[in-house]
Amino acid sequence: MFTPQGPSLRELTVQALSSVEHGYDLLAGKFDATPFRTSDRLLAGVTRTLETLGPFDSGLDVCCGTGAGLDVLRSVCAGRVTGVDFSTGMLARARAAHPAADLVRADALALPFAPVFDLAVSFGAFGHFLPAAQRTLFAQVHASLRPGGTFAFPVVAPPPVGSRLYWVLWGFDAAMRVRNALWRPPFVMYYRTFRLTDVHDRLREAGFDVSLTAVESLGRREDGSPVCRLVVARKPAG
Repeated sequence: MFTPQGPSLRELTVQALSSVEHGYDLLAGKFDATPFRTSDRLLAGVTRTLETLGPFDSGLDVCCGTGAGLDVLRSVCAGRVTGVDFSTGMLARARAAHPAADLVRADALALPFAPVFDLAVSFGAFGHFLPAAQRTLFAQVHASLRPGGTFAFPVVAPPPVGSRLYWVLWGFDAAMRVRNALWRPPFVMYYRTFRLTDVHDRLREAGFDVSLTAVESLGRREDGSPVCRLVVARKPAG
């Protein structure tokens, strides 16, 4: 994380004590040099999996950030691709990298779109939405898709209980809860509030038909389960 190109500890601290929007405005210029950016390997795996589910015409990247997911849409969509985010700084970076994309500044909980998209994706953003907000988010995406449209996103298998990564994520969430209890404005970012079983139920509540597809290029765990699954939520055609 602490590389010449990435943010310093001081910069990350200032971001963590800001609102989500302002924090990402501050981090935007160096975001792609942090571990928070979705990895190219994961993006490539999702692209290959989506290619088996298409074809798709227009695509939407929800909470697009600096635009890493726009490359996925450009690979699998024949029509226009659009990114939406509420951080002006992140959108500026996305616009520089993807000048042909339509980029819209908006709150993902109040998407300003008619039902015009065939495919919606999202990468690495769901930790910013508490469970109640996830319901609103899914309903907004559903309303932005054409009948028969697809909402797809990867969910990586949780780390084994008691593993180092398990305790790192547990500690991060605990520290974030303490921070938000003591400091305003809040900075919502939790790693353990997006459980697959709960997400499945919330997507169905929003009106989606839901299935799971293994992202096989990312491999499998020792028990044979996929390292990563693609959640495929389809809006009924009629």
